[in-house]
Amino acid sequence: MSEPCTEQERVEAIEMCCESKAEELRLLGYEQVTGKDVWECVSAKYKKEDAEPAIHQVVNDILSLKATQFMNFMTMAAYRGSPFL
Repeated sequence: MSEPCTEQERVEAIEMCCESKAEELRLLGYEQVTGKDVWECVSAKYKKEDAEPAIHQVVNDILSLKATQFMNFMTMAAYRGSPFL
């Protein structure tokens, strides 16, 4: 059985997945997408939960993010005047 990852390893894995998804979205024509944008989209649902999700759930949520889900999130964030845009 493997040992649990450290917080630093967790952060690095999440950043790598977000950058990978951002690159995929850029290849689809969404040229301005960053890893931070992807994380804002995916982590929005975690803000409602008290517990931090397992790393495998976070990675799955990032890598399975669809372009339409991302664009819906960005559109709603623009309407709300979200500061990260």
